[in-house]
Amino acid sequence: MRNFVAPLFIALLVAAPASGAFAASAMAPAAKPAAAASISADQSINGTVKSFNLTARSLQLADGSWYFLPLNTKFPDVKAGDKVTVHFKQDGSNHDVTAIDVG
Repeated sequence: MRNFVAPLFIALLVAAPASGAFAASAMAPAAKPAAAASISADQSINGTVKSFNLTARSLQLADGSWYFLPLNTKFPDVKAGDKVTVHFKQDGSNHDVTAIDVG
């Protein structure tokens, strides 16, 4: 029995640091994208308003896309059916409105 335990113990000591290094590198977090890539430059889209909710500060176009209005900003009266041009910045998956042109 002693002849079996000693070689097993030595094999585990040799293998342990290698497997630990592998586990550490395999579990390393992925690099984060550059901060500049998270917020894009101004963009714009033309469309027809499906819904506009000033209380929720949201605008939905007929194509199903959603846009969010910043706090303390006055926007023109917009209602369902209006044709608009929405100017926005994309922040991740959010579309943050910078201006709305009606007509």
